[in-house]
Amino acid sequence: MILETREFMQVPIMDLSRQYQNLRSDIDEAIAGVIDKSAFIRGPYVEAFEDEFAEAMNMTHCLSCANGTDAIYIALKSLDVGAGDEVIVPAMSWISTSETVSQAGGRVVFCDIDPISYTLCPSDLRKKITDKTVGIIPVHLYGHPAAMQDIKAIADSKGLWIIEDCAQAHMATIDDQLVGTWSAAAAYSFYPGKNLGAMGDAGAVLTENLELLKRMTKFARHGGLVKGEHEIEGINSRLDGMQAAILSVKLKHLKDWTKKRRDLAAFYTEALKDCKELVVPKEVHGCNSAWHLYVIKTSERQELSAYLKAHGIETGINYPRELPSLPCYEYLGHRASDFPVANELAKTCLSLPLFPEMEAKEQAYVVQHVNNYFEQK
Repeated sequence: MILETREFMQVPIMDLSRQYQNLRSDIDEAIAGVIDKSAFIRGPYVEAFEDEFAEAMNMTHCLSCANGTDAIYIALKSLDVGAGDEVIVPAMSWISTSETVSQAGGRVVFCDIDPISYTLCPSDLRKKITDKTVGIIPVHLYGHPAAMQDIKAIADSKGLWIIEDCAQAHMATIDDQLVGTWSAAAAYSFYPGKNLGAMGDAGAVLTENLELLKRMTKFARHGGLVKGEHEIEGINSRLDGMQAAILSVKLKHLKDWTKKRRDLAAFYTEALKDCKELVVPKEVHGCNSAWHLYVIKTSERQELSAYLKAHGIETGINYPRELPSLPCYEYLGHRASDFPVANELAKTCLSLPLFPEMEAKEQAYVVQHVNNYFEQK
């Protein structure tokens, strides 16, 4: 039974201040420790977090970096993507997934998404592979795992590498195997609003391949593993000590936060299941989403969003356009009909508030007003 109330509430789509207040003493102590040791760039806090995060994600090697976009770019450059190389990415994602391919010197090839998971569609993937294809970047969108068994089988059969974009999917699993463990490299973002978020920009790339780790580390540190010894031209992409210390504090709570996200998502799904005018997200059998976002679909997105805003409820659109339709990709000459599932999602998706510190009364209030909107029509 859903609690109904006439009380007006303000419900944010997420509230990072609550998370900080819950962890304030530990975070403040961690920050003070960095300052006391002047460990601002690399150093013990960064090294500790790299080890802790790799272990938590069931991987051997972790290279921290400045942000999640750099994580993908570093992996691409270290896999020798160059002119004429095609890399397949899903048509629905944040632009980091595709722009890094172009920045690395390759050619981005878009693939439509699955209508249930909203992740890269294996059947369309097969159609997009050519003799110029070198790799695939599946995105675990909204926290739901991509179909990695199928994608990996296709990649292996064609001799292609995989980089997993795990920016939204910390601790998501497929048949109890963590995402990020199916590929040559896995890129993570610790943008503040992510499931594991820093208090600034931060990212990491994980791998089991020691040689690839060395190449990525070299590229991310001005082209050298020893200061002053520049074997190649690289970039400067580092996680600073303060963000590393903060992330180490938060990492201890990630399992609990993930469980809370799953509980909140289950509540939404049950409470909204009878609303015929919208589509609630589903998990593919064997998959456990990290529920970075709870994304419904409705043809009345604009009207519903305005109604919820009038009642103090914040919503979001992730994302309002599929990547191939953006102005920067006009040169590819795509039409909306080339990616029908991604195009439909872009037109109808709406993210409801979901964050681990969300209170039951807040979620009940959201459900009440979503249902009220459609019942009053």
